[in-house]
Amino acid sequence: MQEEGDDTMNGNILITGAKMVLPTGIETGDLRISSGVISEISTSGHLEPLEGEMVHDANGMHLLPGGIDPQVHFREPGQEFKEDLASGSAAAASGGITSFLDMPNNKPPATTLESIEDKIASANAKCITNFGFFIGATPDNLDELQRAVGTPENGVAHPGICGIKIFMGSSTGDLLVHETAHLENIFANTAGLIAVHAEDENRLNERFEQMKHRTDIAAHAEWRDDITALNATDLAVNMAKQTNHRLHVLHLTSGAEADYLSELTAEERKQITTEVLPQHLTFDETDVEVQGVRLKMNPPIRFAKDLQTLWKRLLDGTITCIATDHAPHLLEDKAKGWPDAPSGMPGVETSMPAMLTHAKDGRCTIEQVVAWMSSNVAEAYQMVGKGHLEVGYDGDIVVVDMENKITVDDANSWTTVGWNPFHGRELVGWSVLTVVAGTPVFERNDATGPKGQCLVEPGAVGKPLVMMPWN
Repeated sequence: MQEEGDDTMNGNILITGAKMVLPTGIETGDLRISSGVISEISTSGHLEPLEGEMVHDANGMHLLPGGIDPQVHFREPGQEFKEDLASGSAAAASGGITSFLDMPNNKPPATTLESIEDKIASANAKCITNFGFFIGATPDNLDELQRAVGTPENGVAHPGICGIKIFMGSSTGDLLVHETAHLENIFANTAGLIAVHAEDENRLNERFEQMKHRTDIAAHAEWRDDITALNATDLAVNMAKQTNHRLHVLHLTSGAEADYLSELTAEERKQITTEVLPQHLTFDETDVEVQGVRLKMNPPIRFAKDLQTLWKRLLDGTITCIATDHAPHLLEDKAKGWPDAPSGMPGVETSMPAMLTHAKDGRCTIEQVVAWMSSNVAEAYQMVGKGHLEVGYDGDIVVVDMENKITVDDANSWTTVGWNPFHGRELVGWSVLTVVAGTPVFERNDATGPKGQCLVEPGAVGKPLVMMPWN
């Protein structure tokens, strides 16, 4: 990287010679960010460096809008020994993720407006990426949900608050809302986006009695089966339709759910969206058999037939977003075996390389990965200024190398727990340079080695995401 000026924090940078993934397709050229905002894009001639502007030669590299991860668990407050906002944000930047949405199952749970404001204050002091937070629903915190997102007649948008999270089935933490009356109350009397962890709690409890004496990891997917998921997804979709509420179904895992959602009309798909994880597009029961509880998560890694259907429904537009459900746990806790090992795994560092490797292998295109990991996420959450390489959009970008193959190694993890489910896999599409608001925050090159290095101090850059209100 060449520096034309001394100030690396002024939000002014020129990227030259990149294969830019623009809304119109991939074109080679230059892109300028001025004071944190994309100010010029040229595909017909070189842009000349300006005084005080950093210049990065991206010849042969691809330039993408920064990734937006709409589902992470950065464990703060209460479980900072697994992750906190500083380490999680650094891990995100290392993976080309410039914005994230964090979940509320903390200790204590984030179920009040004040608790979300505390998380935003901590993120301002610790993060090097942009951030937003879900407020957690409980059976009796309707007033707090309304303070955070408004009522059906008066939706409100607080910078840094992205919506309501409902755990319809017990997963991790203390949040659970599964009684129909409580769900109806929330859907009918709040504005905002509702994101659901869709599993049928009653069926989970019934089926666990059949499984609790087993110790093999295969029991996990059998216990939390596709009917358990489909029951809850169907309930949430019908409630959203009845109340005209904006709904996002988190971490879709089953072919049954994907096929069910494919039957929504085009208009309904604007109201009801869903996402899938790279884990569920890459791993199946054979990987679970090999890796064991490292791949234990809720909902579970399922079967090859589910993986194929998820890909089909991602490619046909039923599924519109990629998330990670980054949920780190210590390996010593994971080693407790089934059923005692906690569910969840890291993912934010490898999501973009994993998906770009699928593109390299011909399963999808780079442009589709950009849509799933950036522009579609920004649209789903009505994020202002995010998701595209366009003049006037925020200067959140990532330069990636589609030719350099790096084998994932636990030793190179940025997440506090120090491991990754893709360990041992060779991936391409690693971030060479991650930029937030025109400021380089992370680089990976020959000098840094495959782990790379952060370029700024915690809290130096990154802001609460601004999202338009939902009524």
